Amino acid sequence: MATVSFDKATRIYPGSEKPAVDALDIQIEDGEFLVLVGPSGCGKSTSLRMLAGLEDVNGGAIRIGDRDVTHLPPKDRDIAMVFQNYALYPHMTVADNMGFALKIAGVPKAEIRQKVEDAAKILDLTEYLSRKPKALSGGQRQRVAMGRAIVREPQVFLMDEPLSNLDAKLRVSTRTQIASLQRRLGITTVYVTHDQVEAMTMGDRVAVLKDGLLQQIDSPRNMYDRPANLFVAGFIGSPAMNLVEVPIADGGVKFGKSVVPVDRDALSATTDKTVTVGVRPEHFEVAGADSDLGLAVTVNVVEELGADAYVYGTAKVGEESKDLVVRVSGRAVPEKGSTLHVVPRSGEAHVFSTSTGARLSD
Repeated sequence: MATVSFDKATRIYPGSEKPAVDALDIQIEDGEFLVLVGPSGCGKSTSLRMLAGLEDVNGGAIRIGDRDVTHLPPKDRDIAMVFQNYALYPHMTVADNMGFALKIAGVPKAEIRQKVEDAAKILDLTEYLSRKPKALSGGQRQRVAMGRAIVREPQVFLMDEPLSNLDAKLRVSTRTQIASLQRRLGITTVYVTHDQVEAMTMGDRVAVLKDGLLQQIDSPRNMYDRPANLFVAGFIGSPAMNLVEVPIADGGVKFGKSVVPVDRDALSATTDKTVTVGVRPEHFEVAGADSDLGLAVTVNVVEELGADAYVYGTAKVGEESKDLVVRVSGRAVPEKGSTLHVVPRSGEAHVFSTSTGARLSD
């Protein structure tokens, strides 16, 4: 096992002036499961490929354990990669696919067979060892690709969107399998996804990237509770955090017809006349029907989920119309076209600078 370090690692593609990955600085602990997440084009796959040795590093360094691997070829890095499309050999059996890297390395046949059988047992693949990939489902192929990585006993697992080809239900069960498997094996893992729910449910820590720059790295819980800036606030969480630009008032911020108290230090840290307040859908208090507190939200659509329901509505904020999402009890679902009055629950409003996007509240 090993630690992994990105030390101001930078990648600039030929013909481009803007770095695809810009001075990435991350220290990954031995045995940690780190998820790189962000929208398309943010640099997450490039970062993984730099660690794998599939992309050149134009600045900074990458270390695995005590070794500087910045310019080493992939075969000398002691890593195993699981790709989005599984990359299995169609003419080989499952057992041959899983043991192929060991065969190339000259490992004795008996040892290969033992390692393949052990990995197959862990992954519930024992009965499929003699089959070809075309006779397997997408989820089974995915597990074969995992098995091929496991038998090599690498220092680091690299996974590039390995679940994106699976259907929604299988994705949920497979991500649980991967996370528990990683905990059992204790192998340092760097996992790339664009799906923030996947990131939040799988990672020990999550690193959010945007335009090649690291926005925040933290535990899933801390990232949800204390996003570092407006981008992270809007990206992490499903449904996304509501972000509303509101004027500063005496003792807090003006939220519709209510003044919501917020940290004085947060407001004194900005010279803007307004701040952007973030509120999670579950952190709104819904006032009574005859109340005129807070923001008036016109109900457009209600998503009923059983225990809960999400209300998708529109509110007038200043001169603008703003879309908001409010979580309500599944037993008290409002009618489409009706009006709710909402205010952020005490202590649950996040305050960001409107001009810079940086977090202002504690």
